[in-house]
Amino acid sequence: MALQNIGASNSDDAFYRYKMPKMITKIEGRGNGIKTNIVNMVDVAKALARPASYTTKYFGCELGAQSKFDEKTGVSLVNGAHDTAKLAGLLEIFIKKYVQCYGCGNPETEILITKTQMVQLKCAACGFVSDVDMRDKLTSFILKNPPEQKKNSKDKKAMRRAEKERLKEGEAADKVQKKLTKDVKKGSSSKDGHVKTTSSKKKGNASDDDHVSPTVSQAGDKDSEEDDDVQWQTDTSAEAARQRIQEQLSTVTADMVMLATDEPVKKVTKPEENSNGKMSGGKKLVDTAKENLKKGVGPKELLASLSGSRQENVTALYEALLDGVEKGFAKHVLKKKNYLAAVVVEGEDSQMLLLRAVEEFCGKGNPTAVKEVPLVLKALYDVDILEEEYVVKWYEEGCSGGNNNSPIWKNAKPFVEWLQSAESETEEEDDE
Repeated sequence: MALQNIGASNSDDAFYRYKMPKMITKIEGRGNGIKTNIVNMVDVAKALARPASYTTKYFGCELGAQSKFDEKTGVSLVNGAHDTAKLAGLLEIFIKKYVQCYGCGNPETEILITKTQMVQLKCAACGFVSDVDMRDKLTSFILKNPPEQKKNSKDKKAMRRAEKERLKEGEAADKVQKKLTKDVKKGSSSKDGHVKTTSSKKKGNASDDDHVSPTVSQAGDKDSEEDDDVQWQTDTSAEAARQRIQEQLSTVTADMVMLATDEPVKKVTKPEENSNGKMSGGKKLVDTAKENLKKGVGPKELLASLSGSRQENVTALYEALLDGVEKGFAKHVLKKKNYLAAVVVEGEDSQMLLLRAVEEFCGKGNPTAVKEVPLVLKALYDVDILEEEYVVKWYEEGCSGGNNNSPIWKNAKPFVEWLQSAESETEEEDDE
């Protein structure tokens, strides 16, 4: 079964863990009775954690056609002939409106109906509650056909097992695709980037004697002569270098290396020092980081240019990366992830340094930054810059001593609880 990432914005992410089956459709009947059957609607809806009747009804509303989903047989029909691409496009809009969190984009949401008959989405990852546009036609159908109550723990475990199986199938499909792409590239060059070129010295008019079968000794001499005429050259183009690096390194590390290969090394500005040879203050560190960022200095060189303590350097870098940002901190952090990835490779405690930098930045009186803390943590967790162990440790240290009423810890709590619940359920499954 072919799988794809949930959400159009995640279509190019080979490591995205939320997958769904590709839609399969079939045109049935003819004339006025022609209909489109979405063959695997049940499987698609199950991957989205939404009733198949919702997606079927949405197609009917958007296409202005009658639609019907049979709960007993699982058959989903929409009147008229509609191609797969058109229905897949409508499904992406449905996912954006009724599945993905409006805050972090995570599809792990639950539909809620308020006392005032409003439809909302509650995210299990960041805790954000999204308000669905009640002008949409499907909302009336949802109010009349509310989703089932929260499933018990056994059903949850079954869903997680199914999700893991889909994820494994998706990873296997990605590996096959990468292998096919690599085989195509091998047609013009060898695996290590070497290209074989044969000299044209031997080409010319040959006498009849040249066509006489050589003896064993002559054959050996001929092979050695041909080897002398073969020249092995290394493809040094930027594209070949990029390919070799990406085959050997992880995605994040490859991006960091390519920063150094894409353009010449920029001059690094050293921070000003006082008479004792120390930084005159944290502001100097931030200013130095900002200046080097404008020059396009690479992550490692930028960190080396800061001469404060490790914590001061990381805090200054984080503040410089978010300089001038008023909202959408998570998206901006992802754009600069190469710099933060360089921070966390400098020792086991480096993730704690980054988390404390996030904490200090939020403590400078920016209410929007405090509100978006779970989104930033989720974004860094998804790209493997932060690990669950250190996020939980940082949160517990921050809440110790009666500080759990602070806004930053209140906002981070839903994401931390989501991490802990997911881990505990995984451990229970392993024990079984």
